[in-house]
Amino acid sequence: MLKNRQEFIAYREDSVKAYAAQTKKIIVCAGTGCVAGGSLHIHAKLNEIMQAKGLPVAVELMVDPHGEEVGLKKSGCHGFCEMGPLVRIEPQGWLYTKVKVEDCEEIVEKTIIGGECIDRLVYKKNGEIYREQSEIPFYRQQTRVVLEHCGKIDSDSIREYIAIGGYSAFEKALFDMSGDEIIAEISKSELRGRGGGGFPAGKKWEQVARQKEKQRYVVCNGDEGDPGAFMDRSIMEGDPHRMLEGMMIAGVACGASDGYIYVRAEYPLAVERLRNAIKQAEELGLLGDNILGTDFCFHMHINRGAGAFVCGEGSALTASIEGKRGFPRVKPPRTVENGLFDKPTVLNNVETYANVAQIISSGADWFLGIGVPKNSGTKAFALTGNISNTGLIEVPMGTTLREIIFEIGGGMRGDGEFKAVQIGGPSGACLTKEHLDLPLDFDTLKKVGAMIGSGGLVVMDSNTCMVEVVRFFMNFTQNESCGKCVPCREGTKRMLEILERIVAGEGRDGDIELLLELADTISATALCGLGKSAPNPVVSTIKNFREEYEAHIYEKRCPAGACQKLKRIYIDTQLCKGCSKCARQCPVNAISGKVKEPFSIDLEKCIRCGSCISACPFGAIKEG
Repeated sequence: MLKNRQEFIAYREDSVKAYAAQTKKIIVCAGTGCVAGGSLHIHAKLNEIMQAKGLPVAVELMVDPHGEEVGLKKSGCHGFCEMGPLVRIEPQGWLYTKVKVEDCEEIVEKTIIGGECIDRLVYKKNGEIYREQSEIPFYRQQTRVVLEHCGKIDSDSIREYIAIGGYSAFEKALFDMSGDEIIAEISKSELRGRGGGGFPAGKKWEQVARQKEKQRYVVCNGDEGDPGAFMDRSIMEGDPHRMLEGMMIAGVACGASDGYIYVRAEYPLAVERLRNAIKQAEELGLLGDNILGTDFCFHMHINRGAGAFVCGEGSALTASIEGKRGFPRVKPPRTVENGLFDKPTVLNNVETYANVAQIISSGADWFLGIGVPKNSGTKAFALTGNISNTGLIEVPMGTTLREIIFEIGGGMRGDGEFKAVQIGGPSGACLTKEHLDLPLDFDTLKKVGAMIGSGGLVVMDSNTCMVEVVRFFMNFTQNESCGKCVPCREGTKRMLEILERIVAGEGRDGDIELLLELADTISATALCGLGKSAPNPVVSTIKNFREEYEAHIYEKRCPAGACQKLKRIYIDTQLCKGCSKCARQCPVNAISGKVKEPFSIDLEKCIRCGSCISACPFGAIKEG
């Protein structure tokens, strides 16, 4: 255990030397996506092969390295999920994609022993080979600040984190700055909460610090519930100490002695790595009582949520930590005054805390140099949907949708055309072609009725039915409503019923107007922010794709051909030979006719199951 600042400095110097001694490294992605693809088996096989060949290999950073060991590491998410499992080779910076266990022998023989790049494993696009990770267009267009270390260091090693400068900002805050100076630096940086609302972090910290009550808390919101979002999960898995350091600095600034991390139970790997990181920090003396010989005491706790989406809302989250049902409450009082256990509480999300250490180390002016005015720094986004390069990215605030989708994301998957992107999760809105050059920042998006949210981007092409997309999000919101207030509990249920009727071909005249009326009522009267924003996808899609709603309601037709109950199956009489196979396969006897003459389908009876299409040997039965 480190007892003072001098011992910490000595420990850091030893760690830097040990890290520098590992000139060769194999970094295997051990984020959730790559683990699901078998990356842990790849790591084990590489270790087994190198041990068998008598190669010096170290799976942990050695304080006293014996010769030139090859560092074999499990990192967090590299981001390029579409290409996983991923293996990075240092010092060359090569990135091997879609690696299999069978490739391990060749990697050891050709790369580790022979120093040769295996071109069949590197990323290729349009005939061009990209050996170095930094040259791949997916990475080249990014500015990685929060995700800087994800994919580059051992996510389970506090020594490696310290070797690359980790906890230096905490040391500076603890010994060289007052609480007011820390808050002033965070305020000057204009860091805004990355959880969706964009509230200035410095202002929130200042409000807590000036409360008369001396018992205060620091809480991290890791309850990332938006469909398609996994930014916070990747930070907690890939660089947990960075988030912890941000919380510890907040504790110094606000005079708090306890930090609570609220993380989804669906993130077992993140929980495991956070627990390990906390244990390591405690053993080293960076967490606990009288840290590094000072009067500052700080203890960290993990609370696992049970998957309730509403617990992403601040007051519901703190209620859940207290062991109560996760209900939002009427405000004021606000969390900064009466938060966890009715005490002043700093509540930010994972990505917000992950920015703090670098701001304290490099200064507010450095942070202000990234992004756009009033929206400084970067933002991590999760790219999913009908896009070529799915994965985790980080770009300066103010980057346009066009840059993200067509440069970093590689454009649309297959031959579909870009149609829309859902941003901000089920509480967000759909952006269309006319928004492609819109800067993605808090203020600009607010002007067009959208929000960044936690940072999920679900990209949709021309084959996507916007009414069905909204039905999906409304179904999610309705299921996740806590039920406390009538507008959200009953209003979203009525909206879902209308949307389900529309996609089933039972839409009525006036449904669009009724949806908008319900949206206005819910937005104006719901208790919490989640309820107030629940109608956003409906409002934005009616605004941008009203003709699709009208086609469903008045023409009983889905323009995208996606809604099963609105599909029209017909027989092309020019191709039909009258073999009767379709009629024999139809489970509801909707097909009739005479043998050797064209058959016909009774659309009143047809259930659109498609069995007749697969049965027809002549391709005469079609959907339209």
